[in-house]
Amino acid sequence: MAKLLPVDSRYQFVPPHTGSLWPRLLSWLVPGHLQRTYGVQEVRVEGAERIRELQRAGHGILLTPNHCRMSDALVLQALSADLDQPFHVMASSHLFRGSRLQSFLLRRMGAFSIYREGIDRAAVEQAVSILATASRPLVIFPEGALSQANDSLNALQEGVSFIARTAAVRCRRQSEATARQIFAVPVAIRYLFDGDLEAVAEPLLSSIEQRLSWKPLTGVPLVERIIRVGGALLALKELEYLGSAQTGTLAARQQRLIDHLLVPAELEWLKSQQTGSVIARVRDLRRAILPEMIDGQLPAAEMDRRWAQLNQAELAQSLSLYPSDYVAGDPAVDRILETIERFNEHLNGTELRLGPRRAMIEVGEPIIASAQRDRSAGADPLLVSIEQQLKSLLQRSSVHCRRYQPPVS
Repeated sequence: MAKLLPVDSRYQFVPPHTGSLWPRLLSWLVPGHLQRTYGVQEVRVEGAERIRELQRAGHGILLTPNHCRMSDALVLQALSADLDQPFHVMASSHLFRGSRLQSFLLRRMGAFSIYREGIDRAAVEQAVSILATASRPLVIFPEGALSQANDSLNALQEGVSFIARTAAVRCRRQSEATARQIFAVPVAIRYLFDGDLEAVAEPLLSSIEQRLSWKPLTGVPLVERIIRVGGALLALKELEYLGSAQTGTLAARQQRLIDHLLVPAELEWLKSQQTGSVIARVRDLRRAILPEMIDGQLPAAEMDRRWAQLNQAELAQSLSLYPSDYVAGDPAVDRILETIERFNEHLNGTELRLGPRRAMIEVGEPIIASAQRDRSAGADPLLVSIEQQLKSLLQRSSVHCRRYQPPVS
């Protein structure tokens, strides 16, 4: 089957709907949709009063949640309902490439598009305007990609702090007319599985093991089975790209394969091996490789070569999202199920939304966004503060996670 051009080739900025009627009408449907589609039966909100105080003062509010599941934006509607205030949400442009109904509903709920393969000035200006006018709270997921692991936070993207600072500059210029400031508010989303783990995980793991041509390891503890399957899946990719299964720690093997997949393309397109998060490395490669593909003037052989590079970059990003010690020691039930879900998605190509789950939203302390970045600091101070709070909030909410207890034989 012929490969399709990247959907972003037809990208046009999708602005948000600014009315309040549609968001309120659609918010009534969200709880039922969360239950049916994602297995989320309940959402609990803590700390919403921190946002209310900012609203009463007329400040611009940038909500910066962690992003571990596709349901995150819908779960945040519980916070929106608690505040009786619709949100605007910056959403990846590919989400607007689904059905017309999906695009219609996303926009009516206040979402607008961002083109992640380049500099989307229209999206940045939209975000800055929302904050500077304090028209609604703005939601930006600062990780820029799904972590797919509730206890693991991807490196935060600098675009978030750039937007906040730019809005702060605009407010400062208007200081004679308003005392408005811009605040970033970390928001931690935590999912908790309330079902029978063994009953859900056993058939899933058995089907994955059968795909590997194994006899299902029934009777072996779940954690041991996950470690075996994970090692086998990694070894298969090592055989494919490195010629043989590798030795060493899981983390070292992951990094070796990631660099093998990315470095040749980086040397070609970016002129040097890159550092930093794998998500940022993949983003930079896509920005370099895609433009001429979108133009449609390349020979078929060159298109195929670039597609191979993009597919390898996608695999590298997927590998980076497996924390090497995620189910080590005394893992929570949720970590085990998340890992099995991801095995299934990567091996079978299907997403599973297993319940029953409940979600917790905890609002952190507001962080004022300065109009200027402190260049003497090695890292962006605003991003550092957001990251520290998100990690702290997630650590605090982890006490609600059930520890896995193998069944007594």
